[in-house]
Amino acid sequence: MKFINELKNFLGFKNSKPKEISLKISIPLSDFVNDEVLPGLNFSSNYFWSSFENILDKFSKRNIELLVKREELQGLIDQWHIDTRDSGFKPEEYKEFLTKIGYLVPRSKDFSITTRDVDPEIRKIAGPQLVVPVMNARFALNATNARWGSLYDALYGTDIIDEEGGAQREGGYNPIRGEKVIAFAKDFLDETIPLNNGKYKDVINFEFINSKLSLTLIDKSKTNLKDDNQYIGYMDKGSGAYGLLFKNNNLHFEIQIDSSHPIGQDDPAGIKDILMESAITTIQDCEDSVAAVDAEDKIIVYRNWLGLMKGNLKRSFDKNGKFITRELNPDRKYLLKNGKMILLPGRSLLLVRNVGHLMTNPAIKDKNGDEVPEGIMDAFFTTCISIHDIIGNGLYKNSKTKSIYIVKPKMHGPEEVKFSCDLFEEIEKVFNLPLNTIKIGIMDEERRTTLNLKECIEVAKERVIFINTGFLDRTGDEIHTSMEAGPMVPKADMKNEEWIKAYENWNVDIGLETGFLGNAQIGKGMWPMPDEMLEMYKTKTVHPLAGANCAWVPSPTAATLHAIHYHQIFVKNEQEKLLKREKANLDDLLKIPCIKEDKFPSKEDIQDELENNAQGILGYVVRWVDQGIGCSKVPDINNVGLMEDRATCRISSQHIANWLHHNLCTEKEVINVMKKMAVTVDRQNKHDVDYKNMSPSFDGIAFKAACDLAIKGKYQPSGYTEPILHKMRIRRK
Repeated sequence: MKFINELKNFLGFKNSKPKEISLKISIPLSDFVNDEVLPGLNFSSNYFWSSFENILDKFSKRNIELLVKREELQGLIDQWHIDTRDSGFKPEEYKEFLTKIGYLVPRSKDFSITTRDVDPEIRKIAGPQLVVPVMNARFALNATNARWGSLYDALYGTDIIDEEGGAQREGGYNPIRGEKVIAFAKDFLDETIPLNNGKYKDVINFEFINSKLSLTLIDKSKTNLKDDNQYIGYMDKGSGAYGLLFKNNNLHFEIQIDSSHPIGQDDPAGIKDILMESAITTIQDCEDSVAAVDAEDKIIVYRNWLGLMKGNLKRSFDKNGKFITRELNPDRKYLLKNGKMILLPGRSLLLVRNVGHLMTNPAIKDKNGDEVPEGIMDAFFTTCISIHDIIGNGLYKNSKTKSIYIVKPKMHGPEEVKFSCDLFEEIEKVFNLPLNTIKIGIMDEERRTTLNLKECIEVAKERVIFINTGFLDRTGDEIHTSMEAGPMVPKADMKNEEWIKAYENWNVDIGLETGFLGNAQIGKGMWPMPDEMLEMYKTKTVHPLAGANCAWVPSPTAATLHAIHYHQIFVKNEQEKLLKREKANLDDLLKIPCIKEDKFPSKEDIQDELENNAQGILGYVVRWVDQGIGCSKVPDINNVGLMEDRATCRISSQHIANWLHHNLCTEKEVINVMKKMAVTVDRQNKHDVDYKNMSPSFDGIAFKAACDLAIKGKYQPSGYTEPILHKMRIRRK
């Protein structure tokens, strides 16, 4: 027996002596861990579960204490606004009060982050970032494979190319539309990899001569690139087809040559497409975009993450009568100019977003019979699964530096960030990982985190790889935190308020001040309209110009189109400029967006606002509760499709709750509006065979959930939607 135990230790088995486990674990979840997660890892089932129980013993109470502190601070802020209502709002007194109660913490001295072993996709490459519900395997695969995307397809299938002059999208291939696509793409080449003379529309041949790319123009003259270093290498695809690899602003793209292709055969140079490096990083989301309320749901979440880490995730489906199997793309191999081979990643670098600190999950209950904190559960499970990538169990590598990237949402201030970092350190010890293997992305989407952002970064300075702004959640918390201050401005006016402008600049300023340039991501929020690509193309340059080296997009197509902006704008240069500007002001951040007396809305304006908010809540909630869909394209009141998740639901429900609390409307009016808009939502979903109408009975669980989110919104912790949604989804299941 001694020999067997020594052999087990030698082979890396952990905790060969079984420990008694008091946890009550869902049998399907236990089977999933034992049969799918642990094989290939050097951890026994008993070690996994006993270690998890130890983690719970160390952190569950602290988790609860942090949630209690949130509510205590909220109560103090509510009372301050009530007590000072008659005397008028005094900014300096307000700031002094927030400091006194510990909502504003002492300011940190200057420092720089020291995070090590970070992949270049995060440190060096500025580009689009996808956020995708990991619970949907097909979406998860599409997003991961969106590292490369067809520019021709992205242009042809969207409104960036107009339909004038017979260039309609419908039907089969339209050569008139195709010509416009090609013209746009060649303009992109002229701008990105310009020639010494001539334009790409006149190129008829590419040659590699004397270590340089030589191009022949239609008049038989020769030219080359203004910057020969932009040409990187070559991919032979057989039968005369090949790809030419270029690099600009640290981003690659490939000009694909194939004269036998239906598109290439009509092109003077045989160009059939331009393949763009697009979604550089992807956040696989376990949080706002998924509806995971029990063991069954969490298994789907973790199983898909496991499939991504091991590289064997596949999905087969019928598309237009054709059976398709989707799997992860391999790396791309090129022959460099010096004759050496290079492999470029075929997949987006994956981060995983865990849930926040608030919710528990019935999949596991502790020794007292209480549901365990879901955030602790996510951290433990997603880390353990990621070890398959770290030790090379997968078909492909995600992190070349052997790091695990966890994005942590909805943290309130430095204490909560410290809690996450301490949790990660303890999990590293459990799995024998080097200190700081687990990196943290800090979602700057709660007011207390924003105001203390530098201090939040400081406690995570050895792990942090990401900060970003999230307008919707941040606005939801702005409204909830200052609920008693007065009625808030309409949602459409919120982006013009001083606090939001300061918030966007403050995030970048603090990130640059603490050494993010060349080391970590500064992100900006989601483009919400997946069908409005022309508008995105026209306006989303604002994000790289604002110093964001990543920005969220709603689809692989959007990632390909947004990548153009990062060829036009070298973010590193913009960040260096921004380091010299006057920094955003804390006083501006503290300006509460209450309606000014001279801009008080009319009864008609109030009705319109209520209808807009109600429609968004209903359109999202009915799918969440009835179908378990955590993120979807929901038509708004004007039938414009918007990407909705819990963040959009949070701001809409808090806005109604705020106006209801300050008597701009009554509960009866809110219910009547909900009924009116439920009819609209039913009509918008009439082609969905799985959809269950809310009208005319209005007695379904989904409709009740939507009403509760608005009417009871003031009383939800931090204004979050999860408690109501989870409760109603469980009832519906």
